[in-house]
Parts: sequence; structure tokens; C-alpha cells
Amino acid sequence: MYALVDCNSFFASCEKVFHPGLKGKPVCVLSNNDGCIVALTPEAKALGLRRGDAAFKQSELIRRNGVSVFSNNMVLYAAMSRRITSILRQSIERVESYSIDECFCDLRGYEQHYRLDEFMRGIAEKIGLWTDIPVSVGIAPTKTLAKIGSKFAKKYSAYRSVCMIDNEQKRRKALSLIELEDVWGLGPATCRRLKALGVGSALEFADRPMDWVRRHFNKPGEQTWMELNGISCIDTTEIACRNSITTSRSFGKMIESLGELKECTASFAASCAGTLRSQNSLTGMVSVFVCSNRMREDLEQYWNIGDIRFFSPTSDTIQISQAAIKLVERLYKPGILYKKAGVILRDISAERLYEPELFESQDLRESRIRLSRTLDDINVRYGPKTVSLAVEGYASSTAQSWRPRQEQRSRDYLTSLDGLLTVND
Repeated sequence: MYALVDCNSFFASCEKVFHPGLKGKPVCVLSNNDGCIVALTPEAKALGLRRGDAAFKQSELIRRNGVSVFSNNMVLYAAMSRRITSILRQSIERVESYSIDECFCDLRGYEQHYRLDEFMRGIAEKIGLWTDIPVSVGIAPTKTLAKIGSKFAKKYSAYRSVCMIDNEQKRRKALSLIELEDVWGLGPATCRRLKALGVGSALEFADRPMDWVRRHFNKPGEQTWMELNGISCIDTTEIACRNSITTSRSFGKMIESLGELKECTASFAASCAGTLRSQNSLTGMVSVFVCSNRMREDLEQYWNIGDIRFFSPTSDTIQISQAAIKLVERLYKPGILYKKAGVILRDISAERLYEPELFESQDLRESRIRLSRTLDDINVRYGPKTVSLAVEGYASSTAQSWRPRQEQRSRDYLTSLDGLLTVND
């Protein structure tokens, strides 16, 4: 059996931990540039707010109902995520962090010693007691069914935070109640195709014969079908190694100079390279795109993208950043006010599969990779961008107008001495 531990309204819940007066009140967390709502509490949803809503369009509703709004603070959320994962690993041997707010737990063998639902309910209570973050847990023979179980645990309070799908009757009942769009592994295109083929629910999909599934879908579709039928076959460690890595952001203010565009592109490239190394992968190609403000029809519009392929796959921050800067110089058009840029790493492959080229300097390659990993270690220990490439500019400089707006950002309570909570008499 597998368990999926999912933190409820995670970003908003993290903010409420350090603002206890917000308990039971509507809370929203905005995107990196304070542009749209990315997380919200059930109280905020009850007011009609939805994830993805533009913040400025909902400003009157937010003001009228006293909704507390916070800018995105990924440093704080990542620190809370590590605490929750640590609690899980104290009780469960095999725990896999799937995302910042989700962990898969391998419970195979634990059923011999525990009632799994009560065992995980105890852990959920411990997480709530030690971190004040509410979690929902789904338990099932496969990870896909465990994800479905966690959705029911979150939706229905009678489950007391844990929903276990442990027999055929529960499996069929769960699949009859879940929408196709809510099944992990079924993207929008796959759902549209299923509906065009006359499949209207997750249960109908699971009841189709295997040869029908193989005729109409590729391997991921077949794997999802097997998981819905209780056959475990998805290795989430492979899913975590993404086919592409993107860092893009709208700027706090529109920028015009090539120098500023280079700074932000180098910073995005370094972030992508860090993510690449964290999953022990290499990239074969880097792409960069730039665009103007499409909302400003009074300004000249411009959008362009370019790419460079590497001689051999790499995860070297310097090499990736140099390629990204060359692309920016190629794409730059004077007189344009740029609102957004992004870096995309493509052709991702596992580091263990790398084969050196005949004329490649291995000494230089290995020393640069060691340097990049050393920078990663420093930035993990002391905070993002503690050490960075000079071309990225000074991270805390107010002159960098491309930095995102974060006017309502909370302090880094868990990772910075300056962010420590103070208690008044």
C-alpha cells in the first residue's frame, strides 16, 4: 500500500502558522509578481475567489471582505515542507518528496504491524501538532488511487484526514465519484480524447479492456489505466526528472536596456541549472524567450525565442548562462519595453547515462560541475542567491527593476535571523 500526504492549501496554511489571528479567516497568496492568486483557504473560496484570478480584478472583493493577502514566499514554504518531510521520515522508512506540498510514503509491510488508516491518522495529527499545517492522506494499492483518496480526505471531514481505498468496492465507488480531469496522469488533451471516445468517467476508463487502451493511448495512458485498476506501475522518481525545465517571470517594471535583460536571463538560467542538478540530470539545449507587455496596446509589441544546442549534455551553470546571454543578445530589439523573459532547458537526460565526447576536456568539465555543486551547497545552507554569477547582478539591489513585485511578502521566519518572530509583553 502507498500513502499520499497532501498539505491543505499549503502556501496559505504556512502564512497562517505565523499569523495565528488569521485562523478561520480568508487568506490568499499571490504569484511571484503579485499578479494572480495561486493559493487560498476554503474561507476565501467561499467568497467566490478562485485560483488563477487576477488580483487587481478581485481587489474590491478582497477589500470588502477583509481578505488577508500575502506575496509568494517560497523560502518560507520550502522550509516548512522540509519540516513536514522530516516528521514523516521519523515514522516511515521510505518517503519520497513528490512536490513542495506532497509526499508519497511506501507502506508495504506496515500492514503487518498497524492498522494503516489509524497509523497515518496519528502521523497527520503529529504534523498538525508540530507544524500547525493540516494534511490530507490517501492510502491505496497504487499511487494514482492514493492521490484520489487524498482528494476525498480533503473534501469530506468524516474521513478525519485519512481516506483508505483498500478493497474493490471502495475502488469502484471512488472512481465513480471522481472527475476525469481530477485523475493524476490524465491531462486536458487525454481527457478530451477520452470523452470523444465515449468515456465520461474514471470508472468507465478503468473498465475498458487493455487492448482498447493500447490502441488509443501511449504508455503513460496505459500506466494510468493500470493504476486505476489497482496495478502499481508508476515510478515517480522517473516522473520527477522532467522533460524540460523552465524559469520565467513577469518583471516588476518594464525594462528596456540590454544589460538588465542579460541580468535577469542569467539569473533564470542559473535557477534552471540548479534544478537540473538537483534531479541529477543534464541538458542538451537551452532556449530563451523575450516578450513585451501584451496588455499595453499603445506600445510596440514584440515576441521572439531562440535556442542553442550544446556539443555535449551539461549541467554547468556558467556554460548554460553564457549560452542564454548569447541568445538574449541575438533576440534583443532596441526601443522595446520588455515585460517578461524566460529560460527553458530541453533534451533532459539522466546524468548516469552521460557518455563523454572524444575531444571533450573532462578535467575542465568535472571542475566546473564541482564548482556549480559547491555553489548549490552554499545557497541551500545560507539562502538562495547568497553566491551567484556576477552577470546576475546584486540580488538585493533595488536598482534591479526586473525583480518581481512582492509588496506583501512575509518574513523568512525559519531561515533568517532578521525574520525571527518577536514576542511583545
